[in-house]
Amino acid sequence: MKKISKRFVSKTFSDPSGLKARMSTLVPIKQKETMELRKKYGNKSLGHVTIDQAYTGMRDIKSLITDTSLLDSQEGIEFRGHTIPEIQAKLPRAKKGEEPLPEGLLWLLMTGELPTEKQVSDLSKELATRANLPDNIAKIIDSFPSNLHPMSQFSSAVLLLQSQSIFAKAYAEGVPKSDYWIYTYEDALNLIASLPLVTARIYRNLYGNKKHIAQNKDLDYGANFARMLGFKESNFDDLLRLYLVIHSDHEGGNVSAHATHLVGSALSDPYLAFSAGLNGLAGPLHGLANQEVLLWLQDMKKIVGDNPTKEQVEKFCWDTLNSGQVIPGFGHAVLRKTDPRYTCQRQFALKHLPEYPLFKIVSLLYEVVPQVLGQQRKIKNPWPNVDAHSGCLLQYYNLTQESYYTVLFGVSRAFGVLSQLVWSRAYGFPLERPKSLDQEWIKKNAESLPEAPKE
Repeated sequence: MKKISKRFVSKTFSDPSGLKARMSTLVPIKQKETMELRKKYGNKSLGHVTIDQAYTGMRDIKSLITDTSLLDSQEGIEFRGHTIPEIQAKLPRAKKGEEPLPEGLLWLLMTGELPTEKQVSDLSKELATRANLPDNIAKIIDSFPSNLHPMSQFSSAVLLLQSQSIFAKAYAEGVPKSDYWIYTYEDALNLIASLPLVTARIYRNLYGNKKHIAQNKDLDYGANFARMLGFKESNFDDLLRLYLVIHSDHEGGNVSAHATHLVGSALSDPYLAFSAGLNGLAGPLHGLANQEVLLWLQDMKKIVGDNPTKEQVEKFCWDTLNSGQVIPGFGHAVLRKTDPRYTCQRQFALKHLPEYPLFKIVSLLYEVVPQVLGQQRKIKNPWPNVDAHSGCLLQYYNLTQESYYTVLFGVSRAFGVLSQLVWSRAYGFPLERPKSLDQEWIKKNAESLPEAPKE
């Protein structure tokens, strides 16, 4: 007997904030724009790939389309064309807050438009309503061994939530390809909404005697997250809002964004794709770097104390380099100036904790390290990046568990990579499958290949 295939039945989802309605207007416009660009310029070259680039992590190869952000080597990250100072000035804030609300950035990343206060307020309420952590999944999270790294717990918890994927169910039922983005969007918002519930539970299990704090749907995303973690100070609310905004997106080529994009290109649902991104973020050359910075600072303090001289700090830096290690938190793959994400955190510290001893050491490093690294010719960027400062601020407000810092990074990064994933499905991006060569091919053909033109 012939098996009858399932017939997809279109579904209607609520949209209390109006974000999806706005995207429903934008998606066909951007799809048409994409088709026109490909038709007109599809045979234009974006650049040449050198053998060296193939051997060194595909650095600087222009091969991805990511609308949500663009990284300039001099100016730093721009979210939909807006710099971090512009974001801080233009995005709506909480009534008693001074930093931009992450919900506002989510609207901007999704639409490319700066939201109104009402749009942000409505989106904040929608995320609070969407937040969900089923009891059976919460019990499994509670059973994780305490020696399992918080990032491993985070990634595992996201995979558990995959049982709720709307996209996976719709795909199995035969949803039209043109509607993929709608179901990806539903998963993305549900996942972003639920992350504070998931990650706060992990934090309270590890560091709060498993005494969990219920969410407060009347608070904004950052303040509610802070309360569930166990923090009540309004300045910490603002720090968490700032942290979630500035760590959210960084083009599409960084490990967490690219891993999410790559896995999503197989039409794996957002839960599977984001879990893959988290596993990349957990690496010491990516998101774990903020933990590495703090551990290095703590090692320094053991030797030089809380009030070191410039000479003591310089010696410790040279001792680190001479031992074959790197100075964490300095340098960047793309940036050639001080990371604006570092700068805005420094401004926050100057305002709220100028006399904090650890901040004074971080400030001293800002003077010393670039001079030290500048003496090494192979260092293209001796300036501090975002990781050089974040741990110091969290320590001041008594979030002292450095192994949890990358989890906060992961919650923030969800805003960017999941927005990218929605647009990848809206644009109809195909399965990603670059061509690879073996070393024997390189040895055989390298001599006859033309030199790449210098830019």
